[in-house]
Amino acid sequence: MVAAACILPPEALEELTALGVRDSKQLSPAARSRLAVKIQAMAVDCQIGVASVREIDRINILQASLLAMKRAILKLNTLPELCLIDGNQRIPNLVVPKAGYPYAQQTMIQGDRRSLVIAAASIVAKVWRDELIVRMAVKFPEYDLTNNKGYGTPKHRLGLERYGVSPFHRTSFSPCRK
Repeated sequence: MVAAACILPPEALEELTALGVRDSKQLSPAARSRLAVKIQAMAVDCQIGVASVREIDRINILQASLLAMKRAILKLNTLPELCLIDGNQRIPNLVVPKAGYPYAQQTMIQGDRRSLVIAAASIVAKVWRDELIVRMAVKFPEYDLTNNKGYGTPKHRLGLERYGVSPFHRTSFSPCRK
């Protein structure tokens, strides 16, 4: 699970709109890659947080997503005024290091469609995740990761049937439990 925390200056919002920043799922891989570079260049700070497949299996996908977000926020070198959280769950125990007080958080259902800042962070996270999957594809060509980016396509499922699960597969994902 990959999440990004991006702090963008107010003047960046107009440029994000002009660049076509929106929900990462509505963009082509090439557009996401191009935008991720521009987003990171205009960001005051932008960090990645990751939760491992074992953590996902242990605590579930939602809690792992919140954990990845928390890790990304805690890596920021700049203190955000407000953390916009995609979804309806606040990040538990999100406390400013050394200061001891909680970060201000605002949840937003479908945040990647409703907030340019959340959409920008989701683009950065998606590009980082896809680049990770491409590197895994070199080690595990039998799962066709170059083409499916880890999603459960027929070729990916065939690889699971023939070769079993790899260390990067979530055993809590139903096709991996067989």
